[in-house]
Amino acid sequence: MPTLEKINVPGLSDDENRTVNLLVEQLASHERRNKLRTAYYDGRRAVRGLGSVVPPQYTKIGLALGWAAKGVDGLARRCNLDGFVWPGGDLNALGLPELIDSNFLLAEIGQARTDSLLHGVSYLINTQGDVSDREPKSLIHAKSALDATGEWNNRRRSLDNLLSITSRDENRITGFVLYLDGVTLNVDHVGGKWSVDRSEHPWHVPAEPMVYRPRASRRMGHSRITRPVMSTQDAALRALVRLEEHMDIYAYPKLFLLGANDSIFKNPDGSMKESWQMILGRTFGIPDNLDGDQDNQRADVKQFSAESPAPHLAHLNALAKIMARETDLSDADFALTDMANPTSEGSYSEARENLISEAESATDDWSVSVRRSVTRGLAMQNGFAEIPKEWAGIAPKWRPPMYLSKSAAADAGAKQIGSVPWLAETEVGLELLGLDEQQIRRALADKQRAAGRAVIAALKPATDAVAS
Repeated sequence: MPTLEKINVPGLSDDENRTVNLLVEQLASHERRNKLRTAYYDGRRAVRGLGSVVPPQYTKIGLALGWAAKGVDGLARRCNLDGFVWPGGDLNALGLPELIDSNFLLAEIGQARTDSLLHGVSYLINTQGDVSDREPKSLIHAKSALDATGEWNNRRRSLDNLLSITSRDENRITGFVLYLDGVTLNVDHVGGKWSVDRSEHPWHVPAEPMVYRPRASRRMGHSRITRPVMSTQDAALRALVRLEEHMDIYAYPKLFLLGANDSIFKNPDGSMKESWQMILGRTFGIPDNLDGDQDNQRADVKQFSAESPAPHLAHLNALAKIMARETDLSDADFALTDMANPTSEGSYSEARENLISEAESATDDWSVSVRRSVTRGLAMQNGFAEIPKEWAGIAPKWRPPMYLSKSAAADAGAKQIGSVPWLAETEVGLELLGLDEQQIRRALADKQRAAGRAVIAALKPATDAVAS
């Protein structure tokens, strides 16, 4: 790792400057691997290790492969946040819809989810909004591990600090926010000078890490783009390049012209024709070679069939299945051939059993961080100095990772409601029947209106009798 330029901000204390430089060094130590995985995800990883048998021009044709991204997104799309629940409480009265709408919160958490799978960890940060500048009262924003890092306290199960990079100039940090216990430092380098905006608050370090696959020896998690995934994608890219070369060189039949001269390969001015002109020519007029060997005055054409690309495709298909195993996706998500018929619903679910369990494990790991961040955001929005204890029951509601047809979901729900009939009158019962959030709200609203009309109809005869 190259030597980093020390940051020394006059408006910060010695301890604060040391913390900044420690976190900058920590961020830089993971930068190369994080950028490498980002390159794999974005399809910008160049082909390497082709060997000497491949012409050099084939390394520059810009082939890309999206398998690594599919491994990340395939799991991310199974980890969808539908909203939040609070048994016995009223989230609407707390202003949760306002918090969600003003922050595009579900989309923001979705970004943090993808970055967590990509780099192993991402961060949700709470800040107080500037209402005079038309900002929401409470802000929640996501930061990836490329621009944020902090120190995790294993005993408190929370961050001791967090550094969030806000601006760079040619890889030189020109703006950052340092979150400490009860203090937020907003630092910018403007006009050749550092400026510091210091604000105190009661929220300790208002940030939560969203960690994927944490371990005791690696609290900040692991990337979904593992070394086996990167290795398999590299091998697949090399196979694609060899296939491209094969199509250019071996896809055309080989012709041997015995006894011919080279005039058929030349232009009228004597220059040699381009390769594509010779390959794509449909008819060659081959003159007799009267000045040559008496036994070979007329050209004899020998043809050999073109080589099949089947070995390249078989290799690619084998690599696709290896990638499917590494990412817990089905063969159909990667395979190039051998997938002619659709699978049954039972086979579909069985093939994705590992992915479903992985999604459930990921959402379990993220739930605490999401809950802490949202409850903190609600407290800021409502002007509280701390999170009320009764809010501990607020929890994120994740969409089930197993995709079921409407009929299958309704059938399963009906069987459960049959065992507990009173569930049919609750939101939970309607969820079990497969209704989405909007349908549940509309159904309950229609039921309430119908009940109101029934009450009015029941009271009307009594009113008429009194009037008469």
